[in-house]
Amino acid sequence: MAKEKDDNYWRERLSPEEFHVCREAGTERPFSGEYWDTFEDGKYRCRCCGEVLFASESKFDAGCGWPSFDAAAEQGVVAEREDSSLGMRRTEIVCANCGCHLGHVFPDGPTATGLRYCVNSLSVKLDPENDGEGAD
Repeated sequence: MAKEKDDNYWRERLSPEEFHVCREAGTERPFSGEYWDTFEDGKYRCRCCGEVLFASESKFDAGCGWPSFDAAAEQGVVAEREDSSLGMRRTEIVCANCGCHLGHVFPDGPTATGLRYCVNSLSVKLDPENDGEGAD
């Protein structure tokens, strides 16, 4: 993981809502995030460090109210750790580069990977692919 930054560093760079989700492992309400129903082409980057974590090609509508992906952009960019909070056993996913909380991964995805990376919109930023068309 990249060199650890303290809370003051992140508070200066993130909104209070982003800080709560990204640095305190919070969760946004379902169907409230910016990307839960977005299917624009592009790459989803870590909100904290800019690392490419997911590609639009792996995004699907899981009906859960959060952006869902069936695979990370590359092996090793998303790290997993056990989460036993809220009386449940889940697998938390974080940015391997900076430790930003992304959400959780579940073994119930509908594609060949069998995975559903359930991600908070506040943890990522869509970097749209621009092919140059439509520019004025």
